[in-house]
Amino acid sequence: MNLKFIPRKFGLLCLVAIWYGCSTPQEESVTGLITEKAMVVSAHPLASDVGKSILQQGGNAVDAAIAVHFALAVVYPEAGNIGGGGFFVIRQKEGTYHSLDFRERGPLAAHPDMYLDENGEVIDRLSLKGHLASGVPGAVDGMVKAHEKFGSLPWADLIQPAIDLASEGFVLTEGEANKFNRAKENFQQYSTVDPVQFTGKDWVTGDRLVQTQLAETLTRIRDLGREGFYAGPVAEYIVAEMERGGGIISLEDLEKYESTWRDPLVGQYKDYKIITMGPPSSGGLIILQMLGTMKDYPVSNKGEDYAAYLHLKTEMERRVYADRAAYMADSDYYPVPIEALLDEAYLKSRFLTFDPEKATPSAEIQEGQLLSMSEETTHFSVVDPMGNAVSCTTTLNGGMGSSVVVDGAGFILNNEMDDFSIKPGHPNMFGVLGGEANKVEPGKRMLSSMTPTILEKGGELYMVVGTPGGSTIPTSVFQTIVNVIEFGMGMQEAVNEKRFHSQWQPEVISYEQGALTGNLQQALESKGHVLTERSGIGRVDAILRLPDGRLEGGADPRGMDAAAGF
Repeated sequence: MNLKFIPRKFGLLCLVAIWYGCSTPQEESVTGLITEKAMVVSAHPLASDVGKSILQQGGNAVDAAIAVHFALAVVYPEAGNIGGGGFFVIRQKEGTYHSLDFRERGPLAAHPDMYLDENGEVIDRLSLKGHLASGVPGAVDGMVKAHEKFGSLPWADLIQPAIDLASEGFVLTEGEANKFNRAKENFQQYSTVDPVQFTGKDWVTGDRLVQTQLAETLTRIRDLGREGFYAGPVAEYIVAEMERGGGIISLEDLEKYESTWRDPLVGQYKDYKIITMGPPSSGGLIILQMLGTMKDYPVSNKGEDYAAYLHLKTEMERRVYADRAAYMADSDYYPVPIEALLDEAYLKSRFLTFDPEKATPSAEIQEGQLLSMSEETTHFSVVDPMGNAVSCTTTLNGGMGSSVVVDGAGFILNNEMDDFSIKPGHPNMFGVLGGEANKVEPGKRMLSSMTPTILEKGGELYMVVGTPGGSTIPTSVFQTIVNVIEFGMGMQEAVNEKRFHSQWQPEVISYEQGALTGNLQQALESKGHVLTERSGIGRVDAILRLPDGRLEGGADPRGMDAAAGF
């Protein structure tokens, strides 16, 4: 779809002349790992090494992505998973595109009022922790579907590395040890059987985490494929856990779960083609709306122009997140008006109230009038030697999901039900408001912010990008793309750059520590923006194809993310 936008004079974006001296908060320029043929970038070095090994064995990008996904389920259990779901965006070497939706689904017994009390008020944390917080997992079915369509190596070869990591264990860093110690109380509170593999000791740096039950589950998946998870002992373990904890996922839910191949969203930004995920992801629509609005505004990260860019970006974010609340949902259950939301005239109309010198109060922003028309997740990016590319984002939703570990099977269940609109106007855990379109319904997929994305330039692969981060995912992907295309950064430099985030509600600009100079803060506050400092925003893992054909990885230093390749 063409996303042309009518030009505006950049002078409207400039700050008053008396303001001076603003400098852009940038990291020292760095270069990421550069390889000749292939690369994997993921949230954990062990998982990246698994993907590299698969590629060295002759596997393609999808093979490597499957192996990385299962490895992350072992070494990065706070978000890597077999108890959650996600999205694949795939670009084959000849330039064909595919996207796979393996998002979790509402159980068949789910209903719109399931998180409300007798007075219609939201029951605190019921959609966040415990057995009712979990949607039907889609990750295993998604990996099976991807392998059936695109896999080249035997399925068993892709699962075995994860089995080895689970059965033999891996050594914890200080950060990982602290993470499990912090999660111990929740695991014991919300799991019906104490998951001693996680809670049985006070973890310290250098301890080895062995997950015997998970290794057995992965072995069943290796030997039986989909039936190793959605039927037999593992399915029975899941249902038994639900029955003990008051959950509603049934054997019928597991049997009926199906991931779905969908047409990816494809848009144009200047010389770049954007291939991204459509509904039930809101992320692809958000970045295409933002790029479609911004494309004819000259933007810069230099001096006073950087404040003008951040103001512009914030104003775009407030409008697209208002649209998200009103119009975006699972398109199998709600007619998401994709073409209307990306229409040039519509995007122009949304920005008629834009004031380059003043923030628009969110109370004055609602969803647009459509024209008549026919933070815990993980991401990995893969490019193989043949030129195939995969951008994959998977999630449990919050860190450690619902904190329910399935006894006997050894994996953590998601808390994705919180991504439904559990009550219109009630924010989810990321502060995002929802409406009727995204209400809880049986079998429905909850709206997501995950934004796996691939870019082309001149018909050739250019970039593979994505990130975790809840509602900050689309804005982090957007900023990384802009850092490279508009600000001339390399991949690692673009990933390292300090990030800003805003949405419709709450009415603030969040920024990472060290992102603001005094002058930049003064410039934004003078426009009426409220600023709040927070911890790291997103953990982008990306790959950039350089002009000479080599690949540069961008592994986010906010985590222990790592690039591997050859």
